Amino acid sequence: MRRGRRRAKKLYDKAGKIRKIKTEPDKDKENLGSNLKGFVIMAMVMLLMMFAVHCTWVTSNAYSSPSIVLATYNHDGSRNILDDFREAYYWLRQNTGEHARVMSWWDYGYQIAGMANRTTLVDNNTWNNSHIALVGKAMSSNETEAYKIMRELDVDYVLVIFGGVIGYSGDDINKFLWMVRIAEGEHPKDIRESDYFTANGEFRVDRAGSPTLLNCLMYKMCYYRFGEMQLDFRTPPGYDRTRSAEIGNKDIEFQHLEEAYTSEHWLVRIYRVKDLDNRVAAVPKENKKESTKKKFVSKKTSRRKRGFIKKKPVVKKGKRTRTKKQRSK
Repeated sequence: MRRGRRRAKKLYDKAGKIRKIKTEPDKDKENLGSNLKGFVIMAMVMLLMMFAVHCTWVTSNAYSSPSIVLATYNHDGSRNILDDFREAYYWLRQNTGEHARVMSWWDYGYQIAGMANRTTLVDNNTWNNSHIALVGKAMSSNETEAYKIMRELDVDYVLVIFGGVIGYSGDDINKFLWMVRIAEGEHPKDIRESDYFTANGEFRVDRAGSPTLLNCLMYKMCYYRFGEMQLDFRTPPGYDRTRSAEIGNKDIEFQHLEEAYTSEHWLVRIYRVKDLDNRVAAVPKENKKESTKKKFVSKKTSRRKRGFIKKKPVVKKGKRTRTKKQRSK
């Protein structure tokens, strides 16, 4: 039996281990993959280096160079220097009173205080939001309502930045909606942002603009006399280069303000706040009735006299009361 089993086992082969076929790796593919990884890493390093150089260039131009003096470049590469800010601040320093108060948006507060040495209502220290909102309300109101606020704040001059002549995009018209929003936060009953947009929800300075915008103080101060100026033969008078539109209100007149200074490129405009007009007497002098009351005539003359007391109290002298000792005597 045992021999039969051994023979049967020999008839069948045992299942052996599956041998793995060794294949040689493709050296060309490995080289290609390693080269691709190296190329991607080098490209990322180059991008980061270029980004660092770009950031350094931007900061050097935006922060290191002063924003008081601006520079523009012509098509031929020549450079134009715009010195309007410094000239305007110098004019304020030389032609206004020492205690004059200037109202402007808070962006220019430190510059006016430092270079013009004049008091400003708001400056870059924006901790007093209610005060900034009041200035924004004055800028976004009509002239009559703005004049009331300026008289309350004892304002002598108003300064605005206008870039429609040279195409300067950082002017007060482009910042105007922020003035409206801040003012609406403190004075929601008087200022509403929706009033400065058209029915289609557009902010426009042309004829299709909102009537509230075309008659607000900021619009009138920026575009005063601008409708008479033609910058190019291809554009009509009053063409705003920054907004690329012809302004809608060209007949601007002031009742409570007067233009005091405009810089060479119209970048800085300063207006003087007029004093209150003398009040007209209710009754003319000719028609005044003579009063029935007698005029008080002083008893004093040029000669020096002794004074007297009116209704002088009368003192009655009484007898002196006797003491017990005096009575006994």
